[in-house]
Amino acid sequence: MRAEEVARDHGAVSAPTTRTEPSSLNGRAVVDAATTPVLVRPASDLLPSRLPAAGYRAGIIGTGFIGEVHARAIRTAGGDLVSVAGIDAPGAREAAADLGALGYAATSQELIDDPDIDVVHICTPNFLHVPLATAALAAGKHVVCEKPLAMDLEGAIALAGLAEEAAAADGRVAVVPFAYRFHPMVREARARVRSGAVGTISLVHGSYLQDWLLRASDDNWRVDPALGGASRAFGDIGSHFCDLLEFTTGQRIVRLVAQTATINAERTGADGRPAAVRTEDAVTLQYETDGGALGSAVISQVSAGRKNRLFLEISGSESTLAFDQEGPETLWEGRRDTSRLLIRNPEALSPEAARYSRLPAGHPQGYQDCFNALVGDTAAAINGQTPDGLPTFADGLRAAHLAEAVARSARTGTWVEVGA
Repeated sequence: MRAEEVARDHGAVSAPTTRTEPSSLNGRAVVDAATTPVLVRPASDLLPSRLPAAGYRAGIIGTGFIGEVHARAIRTAGGDLVSVAGIDAPGAREAAADLGALGYAATSQELIDDPDIDVVHICTPNFLHVPLATAALAAGKHVVCEKPLAMDLEGAIALAGLAEEAAAADGRVAVVPFAYRFHPMVREARARVRSGAVGTISLVHGSYLQDWLLRASDDNWRVDPALGGASRAFGDIGSHFCDLLEFTTGQRIVRLVAQTATINAERTGADGRPAAVRTEDAVTLQYETDGGALGSAVISQVSAGRKNRLFLEISGSESTLAFDQEGPETLWEGRRDTSRLLIRNPEALSPEAARYSRLPAGHPQGYQDCFNALVGDTAAAINGQTPDGLPTFADGLRAAHLAEAVARSARTGTWVEVGA
């Protein structure tokens, strides 16, 4: 079942370095990163190049749901999807057509080495992020790597260091898609905090709630720490909440105490065999920021009825702002004497928010639009601009520090300091 989920969600690929993975974990088959057949693109089948002399020439490794999101964003940003790499030749051929790619690669390393590709988008399961991103940076490419950046803090430190060296050497760009930053109403909240309109922030709290792993019969490759990492609920979605909090307020979490819970001790995969669960379903945490604000958060993948509810509320001495990702067209503002619902309207928003408000008021924007804007800003950065708020590998490392602190606190039952 895990192999099927890997293929469906991301498109399994081979790693560019030699590695030995077990053929099964907890009694379930998984994809072998070294031997799994991937897309084949014979040289004779290459399409004539239609690429501009300069532009966003991308390759995607991983052709599942998130790969599709990246492909649409690349096209919207005016880029060319040169090649894709995925699980097998028939699926690859179909994926290349569906995603609008010019071709497909025999291996991930072949895609990375393709001279027609400038930017490598890594949309694979988590255990492949470090080897693929390392290979792409070594090949001189810009990189967009899905989060979490690495399976552990050490891997994230290594990748962030490589990205920093690449940026210093030749201005290369390395991005982690914390895409919720690109909702216009998130930018509006950030602008109001920066302007002082909220006043001195005292409380920042919220949640990220989902239900897709509610039942013991719900399973996914992310459940297995060998494929997704030791932290699941926090590493997968808690990282988004913390990034949104720190990005919007401009403050960093410096101390926290956390509890984790595994609601389903066992999960049954498609093979009908139960296996012990070694990653958390839910996390609660309290924290303090470097600006003196206090807060709490609930992170869950087992909250019935909640599909993707990322909620953040910021309370200051002058006003409170609240954003709900499932209702991204609005931002609630509360004051002592009145409250109001701000509607996304490019004519009424701050310049920082209006820049990302691509449609007229009354024409809803959503999740895909966030990714479109992120890739657009990545292209701008590659062209020498400095887009405000583009999330980089340094932000991916920050998320790894937070995940490590959450795990350490849950293990010890104490307040802990968060690493830099």
